[in-house]
Amino acid sequence: MILYLLFSLVFSPQFLPVTSSRCSTTTSTKTFEKCMVLPTQQSSLAWTYHPHNSTLDLVFFGSFISPSGWVGWGINPTTAEMTGTRALIAFPDPNSGQLVLLPYILDPSVKLQKAPLLSRPLDHIHLLSSSAKMYGGKLATIHDGAQVEIYATIRISLNKTKIHVVWNRGVYVQGYSPTIHPTTINDLSSATTIDLLSGVARHENDLKTLKIVHGVMNGVSWGVMLPIGIIMSRYLRHIEALGPTWFYVHAAMQLTGFFLGTIGFAIGLRLGQLSPGKVYSLHRKLGFIAVCLGSLQTLALLFRPKTTNKYRKYWKSYHHFVGYACVVLGVVNVFQGFEAMEAGRSYAKLAYCMCLSTLIGVCIALEVNSWVVFCRKAEEEKLKREGVILNAGSEKHSGNFN
Repeated sequence: MILYLLFSLVFSPQFLPVTSSRCSTTTSTKTFEKCMVLPTQQSSLAWTYHPHNSTLDLVFFGSFISPSGWVGWGINPTTAEMTGTRALIAFPDPNSGQLVLLPYILDPSVKLQKAPLLSRPLDHIHLLSSSAKMYGGKLATIHDGAQVEIYATIRISLNKTKIHVVWNRGVYVQGYSPTIHPTTINDLSSATTIDLLSGVARHENDLKTLKIVHGVMNGVSWGVMLPIGIIMSRYLRHIEALGPTWFYVHAAMQLTGFFLGTIGFAIGLRLGQLSPGKVYSLHRKLGFIAVCLGSLQTLALLFRPKTTNKYRKYWKSYHHFVGYACVVLGVVNVFQGFEAMEAGRSYAKLAYCMCLSTLIGVCIALEVNSWVVFCRKAEEEKLKREGVILNAGSEKHSGNFN
C-alpha cells in the first residue's frame, strides 16, 4: 500500500516542480507556433520552424537581475553547455543607456576568465537577423526584474531538428564586456536540448525520469523499509510464539531495503555526472555516510557471534548504534532529497510525512505496550518474591480440598 501510494503521487503532475506557470507564443510584433518554459530563471522560448528552407524564427524571454546587468541566450552547435555557445547578449549601452544586443562566442578562455568577453561575429551559426526589446515597448526601463525579449532568425542544417540551448544573466557589464554570471545551482544548469518539432526538452525529460526513480527507490528503502525492519526487530523478538521468525523477517527487510537503497544511490551518482552544474553537497555527503553505515551493518551479519560468546554484548551495542544512525541519516536525507528536487511542498512529501508519522505512532503505541507488559511482569516478580502469589495459590488448593 505504501509503495502504491508513493508511486502514484510521485508520478502525478503535482510532484514535478514548475519554474513558471506558462509560456507564450505571442508577442507584440509576432506569433510563433510552439513555446516552452525553460527549467531555470523563469525564462521561456517560443519558435517557428520552417522545414522547407531550414530557418528558425524564435524569441527568448528573460529578465534582468540588475539595472546594469545583462541577459543572454544562445545555441551551442555541439552540446548543451556554456563553452562553445554562440550567444546574443542584451544589456544597457554604457553611453546612451539604451538596450543593445551584441553577438558573442563563449570559448574556453572566457569560461576560465583568462580574457574578457568581447563581441565578435558568430561562426558555425548562420544568423540572418536579430533584435531585442524590453517588455512594455520603448517606454520600458531596465531595472531589477525587467523583462526582455531577444529575437533571432537562424538558418540551421538541413533536417536538423534538435538544438542545444544555453541562457543566463549577470549583474554587471564592464564597457561592452559582460562579466561573469552568478554561480548558483540554477545559473550553472541553464542549458537544455530542444526538439523543434515536438517542443520537448529531451535531456531534461531523461533527467526527470532518473530523478523520479532515484527519489522513489531511496524514499521507499531508506525512508520506509529500514525503519520498519528496526520496528520488527525491537518489538517482535519478545513474542515467544514467533520463535526465530522475527529475525529472518528483520534480516530480509533490511537486506532488501539496503539493496534498493544502493541502487538508488548509484542512480544518484549518475545524476551527478549528467548534471555537472548541480552540486547538492549535504545530500551527497549524507548519502555516502548512509551507504557506508548500511554496508557495515550488512557485513556485521557475517561476524555475528553466538549468544554464548563473551563478545556478543559488544556486537549488539555496535549493531544497535550503527543501525539507528543509518536509519536516522537515511530519513534526514530523504527530506534533503525533496528539497533538492524542489518538491518541498509536493504531495509526494506529504504522503511520505504521513507514512513516517504512522510509523512513529506505531512505535509509540508498541513502546507504551512494552512498558505496560514490563511493569506487569515486574509486579508479578515482586509478588512472587514476597510469597503473595504462592500463598494465594496454596489457600485456593486448600479450600478445594476441604
